[in-house]
Amino acid sequence: MNSSKVPIEPSWKKALKDYFKLPEWKLLTQYIKKEYQEKKIYPHSKKIFNAFNLTPFEKVSVLIIGQDPYHNPDQAQGLSFSVPSGTIPPLSLKNIYKEIESDLKIKKDFSNGNLESWSRQGVLLLNSVLTVRENEPGSHANKGWELFTDYVVQRISDECEHVVFLLWGNYAKKKGVMVDTSKHLVLETSHPSPLGAHRGFTGCQHFSKTNKYLRTYNKQPIDW
Repeated sequence: MNSSKVPIEPSWKKALKDYFKLPEWKLLTQYIKKEYQEKKIYPHSKKIFNAFNLTPFEKVSVLIIGQDPYHNPDQAQGLSFSVPSGTIPPLSLKNIYKEIESDLKIKKDFSNGNLESWSRQGVLLLNSVLTVRENEPGSHANKGWELFTDYVVQRISDECEHVVFLLWGNYAKKKGVMVDTSKHLVLETSHPSPLGAHRGFTGCQHFSKTNKYLRTYNKQPIDW
């Protein structure tokens, strides 16, 4: 796996070109390539950079950070929290939908967990770790992906203007330390999982707050 063979959108290729030259990237790609050859890995290799391909660098207006991809068949598609059409939405995503309904007073289709429409509007659905072994959550943690996605967050903070960072849960909040809050909005709360939603996510109103902020800076609000 490398950035020339695994497809990544041109504006991201340019934004991340310096990282792709680092030895850390070379070590990571060697490891991940070997994993795909020897194990069942999600998402499909062509979907590793799906979040970047659907949301060009200069189009990012919202960043939602997940942990690692879903590890069951027919779920991971390279977008945090999202699953392909036809796959039953996991409980965390259902809680996200419930909060959207409560916050924005709109009706969500709980049978459809595909969030590609968000991506195309400028919502970067970024997992901190971009790959995982089948049925082994966290199996590709601490292999180098976290350094790469730290760099992604840093580039967005440095080069983009007025982005909303939605950080749900302690894992995502760690990424927030590198965000320049003088020119971006950081919204933090608990994770939307069944174990964490009641600790702050439910009732957080992050979706209306996001759109209010985007309108303030004459940016297109998200059709959630």
